[in-house]
Amino acid sequence: MARCRVLTLPGWQGSGPGHWQSRWEALYPAQVERLEQDDWWWPRRGDWMARLDETVRDAAAHDPGRPVLLAAHSLGCLLVARWAAWAGRHAPVAGALLVAPPDLARDDRPPQLAPWADVARQRLPFPAVLVASEDDPWCVPSRAHALAADWGARRVSAGAAGHLNADSALGDWPAGWALLRTLAPGAVPI
Repeated sequence: MARCRVLTLPGWQGSGPGHWQSRWEALYPAQVERLEQDDWWWPRRGDWMARLDETVRDAAAHDPGRPVLLAAHSLGCLLVARWAAWAGRHAPVAGALLVAPPDLARDDRPPQLAPWADVARQRLPFPAVLVASEDDPWCVPSRAHALAADWGARRVSAGAAGHLNADSALGDWPAGWALLRTLAPGAVPI
């Protein structure tokens, strides 16, 4: 795992200092970095995809022996799915941890997220683990199950933990880090 590069992909509005993604970035600065977007409040799917594609491909080109892992939260999960559907089997990613994907087919979604409602449902071209909470206000368990099945991801329940963000009081979330480690090349699944 130490030789992997981990990109965190925050969701809508980004991830604040108490979020597990931000904490991982602080804990493992040589290994984990945030994929920054130009606009966290009015996310343009095409712009977000272009930034992800550029970052992943640059990482693969400049350090081809260092596998890239994605650690996505919320809207970041939908970004991974859309980008992977576009990139196909040529996506230079070793695996993805997909945490708390939102259900944007709901009528109560924020208007700035409407363009994201058309969720890519193709099987991901790399291994993935989808972690969902049983009481996530943005996605009911049945929808999370369906996304995991469509994407070919192993589904892990986080119990009743809300949207698995800073409000969920996960701290450094070692259980999430352990799941991410299972996606590193050569890792033994837990």
